[in-house]
This record gives sequence, C-alpha cells and structure tokens, in this order.
Amino acid sequence: MLRKRSDFLAANAGRRAAMPGFVLLVRDRKDGDPVKRVGFTVSKKVGGAVIRNRMKRRFRELAREIIPSSGHAGADHVMIGRSSGIEREFNALRSDLSKALEKARP
Repeated sequence: MLRKRSDFLAANAGRRAAMPGFVLLVRDRKDGDPVKRVGFTVSKKVGGAVIRNRMKRRFRELAREIIPSSGHAGADHVMIGRSSGIEREFNALRSDLSKALEKARP
C-alpha cells in the first residue's frame, strides 16, 4: 500500500490509462522487488468525505481482486477517482481496471 506523498508523485511519471470512473497510473520502480504496491486518491472535487471514502473502499476491493493476478510485478499502481465513478456499476469498474492494466503495461 502506498502511503507517502513522494510515492504518489513518483507514480505520476509512469504510464497513464484514463477510464470513465478513474485514472490508473502505473510506474515500474526498477528496484528488483517484485511486490505490487497500490495507492488510491480521491480529491475533494469528487465529493464530500462520505463519497470519497465510499470510492476508496470500492477501489480497495477492486485492487484486492484484480491487482494480484493482473497487476505488474515491481510496479506502483495508483487509482485516481473521478466524479463519474460514483454512480458507475461495480462490474463496469472491474472491467475498466482490467482494460486499464492492459493499456498501461510497461
């Protein structure tokens, strides 16, 4: 799990895949460690605290399902929430994340 601001800023230099509900950033760390790290961010532009936390919970569940099998080894994955992701069906988000991982393959 990404926690430090510097990790999020570094991920911004990686590959980007824009989807209707979120933007996925994938950056290869090139440190020889095969761990797949994940981070989530949802800004106040998207909504209040309740909405932002709901989106992050949905993102965490998506990451638990998909990143271990389809994520890129040795990379940082950052999901940035978009306002259109609030009403989006969970199955649609699931397929969007799979497509975004293919699109952002390093």
